[in-house]
Amino acid sequence: MFGANLRKLSASYVSISDLSRQLGINRTQFNRYLAGESFPRPDVLSRICSFFEVDARVLLEPVDEIGAGQDPIANPFLRNFVGSGAHDIPHDVFPSGFYRFSRRSFIDHDVFVVGLVHVRRDGTNTFLRGFESRAAMQMQDLPTDGRAREFRGIVMQQEDGIAVIAARSNAMTCSFNYLSRVASFENNYWVGYVTRTVPESVGGMRASRLVYEYLGTGLAQALPAARAAGFCNRDALPPFHRRLLQPDQPFT
Repeated sequence: MFGANLRKLSASYVSISDLSRQLGINRTQFNRYLAGESFPRPDVLSRICSFFEVDARVLLEPVDEIGAGQDPIANPFLRNFVGSGAHDIPHDVFPSGFYRFSRRSFIDHDVFVVGLVHVRRDGTNTFLRGFESRAAMQMQDLPTDGRAREFRGIVMQQEDGIAVIAARSNAMTCSFNYLSRVASFENNYWVGYVTRTVPESVGGMRASRLVYEYLGTGLAQALPAARAAGFCNRDALPPFHRRLLQPDQPFT
């Protein structure tokens, strides 16, 4: 059972050699575990369980029945639904690196928000991280320290695009982003929409068009975008962002 479970847990990794190195286990010994010819010492088993986020029941019970710890996405109930889209997103579909984004402000219809996010891979997962501008936080009477402004999210592949579920620290607020690639010279733009989790109100918006522009992995392109992040009017938007956002067309 342990060998079968370990083979299933290892299936999403391209190289067993690389996986062995990450675990700090000799490749030959790891192959014995996979074949069910040997069992790990308690300290090695603990390392394997921590890495794959399972517990010692992996020795005796099918991993599909015990799940992956308390992970809300990798658990058996959601693994083949939400979990299927959240793992192994091809780099050519949504590459790691820095993205400049733009959207209309949820608070002021005549103002637009331009910001920067970073996308990275961690094993089979794809994560997103960014910071709201201080001006945006001040407008909402919220703290402006880095911890309060930071948001993180998980990226999931959809049939025709990418979805991102992101939240601020302690899940104070949450947003859903949907993006699909658009034709461009460098094939580096995505357009879609963003929604925020707030009650309906007469003067506020809860959904807006959204543009992502891939800048690459280097800081040379990311730093100017970071310095320019914040509020702007429609004329100050990057030209192709303005074209994709269609500010004169209502979002429906």
